[in-house]
Amino acid sequence: MVKKQKYIVTSALTYANGYTHLGHIAGSILPGDLYARYLRLKGEDVIYICGSDEYGTAIEMAAIKENLTPEEIIDKYHNSNKKAYSDLLMSFDIYSRTSNDIHKETAREFFLNLYNKGILYSKTENQLFSIKLDKFLADRFVEGTCPICGYEEARGDQCENCGNSLNPLELINPKAKPTGDTPIVKETTNLYFPLSKYKNDLQKWIESKNYWKQNVLNYCKGLYKTGLVDRSVTRDLKWGIPVPVEQYKDKVIYVWIEAPVGYISATKDLFIEKGTPDKWESYWKDKETKLIHFLGKDNIIFHAVIFPSMLMAHGDYVLPDNVPANEFLNINGGKFSKSKGIGWTVNDTLKLFKPDVIRYAIAASLPENKDSEFSFDDFVTKNNSELSDILGNYINRVLVFAKSKFDNEVPKRIDDENNLFLETVKLYKERIANLFDNYKFREALIQTMNIARDANKYFNDCEPWKIYKTDKEKCGHIINDCLQICYSLSIAFSPFIPEASDKILKMLNANKENFKWDRIGDINIKSGHKLGENEILFPKIEIEQESTEKESVSNFNLIDINDFKKIEMRIGEIVNAEKIEKSKKLLKLKVKISDKTKQIVSGISEYYTPEELIGKKIVVVDNLKPSRLMGIDSEGMLLAAKINGELKIITIDGDIKDGAEVN
Repeated sequence: MVKKQKYIVTSALTYANGYTHLGHIAGSILPGDLYARYLRLKGEDVIYICGSDEYGTAIEMAAIKENLTPEEIIDKYHNSNKKAYSDLLMSFDIYSRTSNDIHKETAREFFLNLYNKGILYSKTENQLFSIKLDKFLADRFVEGTCPICGYEEARGDQCENCGNSLNPLELINPKAKPTGDTPIVKETTNLYFPLSKYKNDLQKWIESKNYWKQNVLNYCKGLYKTGLVDRSVTRDLKWGIPVPVEQYKDKVIYVWIEAPVGYISATKDLFIEKGTPDKWESYWKDKETKLIHFLGKDNIIFHAVIFPSMLMAHGDYVLPDNVPANEFLNINGGKFSKSKGIGWTVNDTLKLFKPDVIRYAIAASLPENKDSEFSFDDFVTKNNSELSDILGNYINRVLVFAKSKFDNEVPKRIDDENNLFLETVKLYKERIANLFDNYKFREALIQTMNIARDANKYFNDCEPWKIYKTDKEKCGHIINDCLQICYSLSIAFSPFIPEASDKILKMLNANKENFKWDRIGDINIKSGHKLGENEILFPKIEIEQESTEKESVSNFNLIDINDFKKIEMRIGEIVNAEKIEKSKKLLKLKVKISDKTKQIVSGISEYYTPEELIGKKIVVVDNLKPSRLMGIDSEGMLLAAKINGELKIITIDGDIKDGAEVN
């Protein structure tokens, strides 16, 4: 008997500080679910782990904003998000939470293991302190300008724009949140993890992962070049897991140290539920287990650098086999953001569309190698043009034909008749499996739909409606083929659209005895088998319905004419441009607008040299509040378009004088 490969598949824990949105689904949740479902079809030994991340400043900030306690916040959003994922048909083996006792116990044990080995060290240092809040400003309690990319809303622990890890003291013009006061610098003592000491071990480990996504490898190698910085593992906060060391008991464990341990504690939680509490070790302490982390690119540093170094230091656990991070899913050119309220929540989207339609549309737009754009129209197009017109059409026409011509039974096969199309389906199976194995789910979906496309062509080319009149036996063989393909499509599509997959089986009146990946392209239904009742898999979304639904989903992004009138846009001529020292992206521009000259700081140095900008006439937002980037005043904004990932400045064609108003 072939030994099953053990897998631990994880999707990034969801912060319990707001309602989960489609960006989370595209970044880590759906890819993890697709992969886990595929592995189960192959018969592998897989556990799929996820849960709520319930400590840290994100939770405290949400509690302040909603005038609730942190406990009330995490209960509210844990339960809501757990239900949303269930409604979207995510197949977690467990959706746990980091506020439960098993996680607290596991996090403390992990921390003490590192502390007792003498790995952690004490360090007294300066930190930002808010007099108004009477607290040190850890992580999200402080915002300022990123010293690396100039983004003005960088957090104290990480810049959301460039993804780099930060220290609050590095921020330019820091402000306390939510009060907005300017913090002072004050001494405090914390425990540190010596990440810098693990550079060589991490680098050697990463070099063995040449099969990882290039974006992840490039990110890690970039960090090694600039050097790894030791990380504080304690915080001067009240909300969190108290440090299990007497002299630090007034502090809590840093959330990004204890949160990844949540994958381990969730596995313990799973097997406690199953009545085999010690079985978790057979996954996490077996070096042959493949640990796969699905996440968005902003979490690469924690899953591909910090958590592996912690696991190395602990010494007992398997290291990640792969960290297939996705880029960002964008809406109207900007990424989904829970903290900024940008994007569609899963709850709201489920009120408008079936889970399968959402899953399919997101899978077709997965940002696997670069940021991808998403819009409402994707739901309509994918439902009507693909799910309905291709897959649904094929299933319907085959079953209707079998019902009308063969008494709703599977007709007999001809023993010596070729099975060429079934062999073609088997070739698709191998191709799609290779794509799944390499985390190329977007292409896997395309190839899976291609089976249905080719199946429609096979039905058309065979013309069973004609053959039935002259050779009923041969017609029966063709329809048998087509029904076998229906079963294979049910298997192949099940990771993507599980509800429709079950409906196809129900229409075939078939059980799941042969519902396995290696049975795709096989003869899975016996001749003479009685078929079930047919139904429309994917009804078309009508125009009137589309208009109403589009308004319901998209109105968060609309402004009225009075808002638009507040924006003053004018023609400006670039008279000077220069690079900003220590910045990779920013240029300082002098822009002449009629009788005045404005200074604008813009992140375009990757696309333009200063010399080629001189003399260009551009469109400028002239009444924007001044801001500071990298300590330099910026008095406006230029307009640019994003084309294939590159920024192109919107320039003026024709002789238009600078200062002219743009309406």
